[in-house]
Amino acid sequence: MARIRVKELRLRTYIGIKEEEILNKQDVLINLTILYPAHQAVQGNDIDQALNYRTITKAIIRHVEENRFALLERLTQEILDLVMAHPQVRYAEVEVDKPHALRFAESVSITLTGHR
Repeated sequence: MARIRVKELRLRTYIGIKEEEILNKQDVLINLTILYPAHQAVQGNDIDQALNYRTITKAIIRHVEENRFALLERLTQEILDLVMAHPQVRYAEVEVDKPHALRFAESVSITLTGHR
């Protein structure tokens, strides 16, 4: 089983319920962990046998930047759904951080997982 990690993907989106959050884009940090069986990719050295993390990441970027979210939970679930849409994925963990969401805190994050 191969483990792919995408660390601190920084995107800007509309996230929140307060008026200033609805009107202004904010940073979010996304961390992904994806497990998939990579034995064919390891043996063949062929991109067609590997899980293309670039394709997954581009879909996440497009989705996050082109939509609006009231809740961090919803944003995290939609990203997880995008990752799990790839049949090769056996397990995925998505963590989304919203920097400075609370006074005196560096960030607030939500983590969701999926498996098959």
